[in-house]
Amino acid sequence: MPDEVAVSGAELEALVRGVCFKTGPPRAVGVEVEWLVHAPGRPGHVLSAAEYEEALATVRALSLSAPLTVEPGGQLELSSLPAPSLGACWEAMRDDLAAVRAALAPLGLALTGTATDPWRTPLRRLREPRYEAMERVLDRTGSSGRAMMCSSASVQVCVDAGLPGPGPLGFERRWRLAHLLGPVLVAAFANSPFLAGRVTGWRSTRQALWAAIEPGRTAAPALDTDARTAWSRHVLDTPVMCVRADEGPWPVPEGLTLRAWTREGARAAGAGRAPVVADLDYHVSTLFPPVRARGHLELRMIDAQPGEDGWAVPLAVVGALFDDEEAAEAAYRAVAPLSGRLGDVPAPRSPLWLTAAR
Repeated sequence: MPDEVAVSGAELEALVRGVCFKTGPPRAVGVEVEWLVHAPGRPGHVLSAAEYEEALATVRALSLSAPLTVEPGGQLELSSLPAPSLGACWEAMRDDLAAVRAALAPLGLALTGTATDPWRTPLRRLREPRYEAMERVLDRTGSSGRAMMCSSASVQVCVDAGLPGPGPLGFERRWRLAHLLGPVLVAAFANSPFLAGRVTGWRSTRQALWAAIEPGRTAAPALDTDARTAWSRHVLDTPVMCVRADEGPWPVPEGLTLRAWTREGARAAGAGRAPVVADLDYHVSTLFPPVRARGHLELRMIDAQPGEDGWAVPLAVVGALFDDEEAAEAAYRAVAPLSGRLGDVPAPRSPLWLTAAR
């Protein structure tokens, strides 16, 4: 690890409050689309290591506008650059996806628009220290973590945090709207009734998987205080998944929150060193709430969609409801009554969210 100066909890909290909600006029929109990869006509076929590596090399050789990454089970993810309009975002992602599909077709492979793998059991392809550690942590609460890592896919829509003041375009209102709109988006775009050859009883099995995983890591922050306070508390009081190291396997402390790590430093059980600034961004990347603040807002609760351009529908819906002032106000008034049904259990485990996934 690079030599950096250890930081205090107060310093990290100030960083969270300062960088996780970058305020200003909401102008940009982005979308992250994840895809399972199957062989048409042989949907249950498990790609051999050679087939997987050939497919990966083929798509990585493409010139795409969106960064392309690979999820633990070999799912492909394209993350658009921030776009100035919905139309620009859609066009860029449409063109990138067309290029990926054209590259995979000669290999007998295709992108599949479903949010959980209907046919195959979870198989982790990536052997990086991050995913070794993630698997160890998520295994503590059962098998759902491996299914989420290796057999699920989503559409994530990203919008600007918003203005510093009140009103429909203010970041406080947009933060609250994202959480209240969440179960509506879960229900409207549920697209994962099957997993590994069985009917699960859920319209969104992907959401059920998230609800079964380690509660602190996937839970939404409390909405009973301002956004910056709620998110900074959530970040500092959630256990760290792992401690990055020069060599693997990375240490996986149990129950060590980021706040406690800053207080105990290298003496913290299982840590081996004190936290540095870079650990904050890494820690946030291991938190999986329905809405994540990373300068902008990531809405993470939407299932992958069917068809070549089904992903564009939730993109358009979220974009319209957040960045048009009248639509944002109307949407907030429509979902505000749901705040009384959230209960004491945070999303995605609250009865409201579970009902939406059914």
